[in-house]
Amino acid sequence: MADTHSFKVAVVTPSGEVFTYPNATLVVLHTTDGELGLMANHNPVISALTTSEMKIENQAEDYVERLAINGGFTEFSDNTLTVVADAAEKAEEIDVNRAERARDRAKRRLQEAQDQREQQLAEAALSRAITRIHAASNK
Repeated sequence: MADTHSFKVAVVTPSGEVFTYPNATLVVLHTTDGELGLMANHNPVISALTTSEMKIENQAEDYVERLAINGGFTEFSDNTLTVVADAAEKAEEIDVNRAERARDRAKRRLQEAQDQREQQLAEAALSRAITRIHAASNK
């Protein structure tokens, strides 16, 4: 019989499944409408995601997983959370030095931006790099 206090989490990208966990008790992620916390038996939800950190927990198992999520959307129903992201990385797979270099490049690009499009691209790159650094730092 399924545990009524937990739910399944799956994170997929165009490259395939990045993460799956069958016993989450809490997931916190960031939607375009703000922070969203989900527990078992939550009402159905569909929402667009921002570039941000996603946290998956099961306190009874002393389990915490963090992922850097790059946009996409999430859907929760029937005690299954599915995240379809443009890109996603588990915290322990993030190369922090590489992410820091990407952050520094994005900051330079932002300062040198000649038009609004260049500025938006630099801001998006900076957000991705900062999210990756933050997720990896909290692992």
